[in-house]
Amino acid sequence: MPDEGRAPSQRARNLSHVHPADVTLGDALTALADPVRRTIVKELAGGPDWTRACGTFDLPVTKATRSHHFAVLRQAGVIEQRDVGSRRLNRLRRPEFDAAFPGLLDLVLRET
Repeated sequence: MPDEGRAPSQRARNLSHVHPADVTLGDALTALADPVRRTIVKELAGGPDWTRACGTFDLPVTKATRSHHFAVLRQAGVIEQRDVGSRRLNRLRRPEFDAAFPGLLDLVLRET
């Protein structure tokens, strides 16, 4: 748990989130169009919130590209992230995203 008396790190200060209600359908579709990002979404859907750090996903991309994919998902309101120590943990924003785009995540998660 972060120390309440400490200012957030530069890394945490740069972490911004967009609520799915503020995302256009085009931006949501663009975020979910990429197969790497769909893999991230599927893996997050398969486990409890806040248990997967970015580095635990087996993705066929570099660390910088991995960070880009997580940022795109965050900016489209698909995921939420928080820093815990040196790890960045993730949560699929399923309830919020489903309210904004009913059925879209279901389609993504049904894809094999």
